Amino acid sequence: MRLEEIILKHLQELPGPEKAEVLNFIEYLQAKTEKKDRSDWATFSLSSAMRDMGAEDTPYSLDDLKESFS
Repeated sequence: MRLEEIILKHLQELPGPEKAEVLNFIEYLQAKTEKKDRSDWATFSLSSAMRDMGAEDTPYSLDDLKESFS
């Protein structure tokens, strides 16, 4: 018996309120997975955008980064 079939069998034996809890848990797991997928994509996207930037020459020095107030 496949895992999905076993889960459905157990789910069918639960009363209504517990079925609602199962649904809430499934939705939580889906949201958690989607959040991780978005995070993984953001990390990949940023690393792709920043690829080889460390090797570039820059016309700026550390002094250019300092703010001065007069």
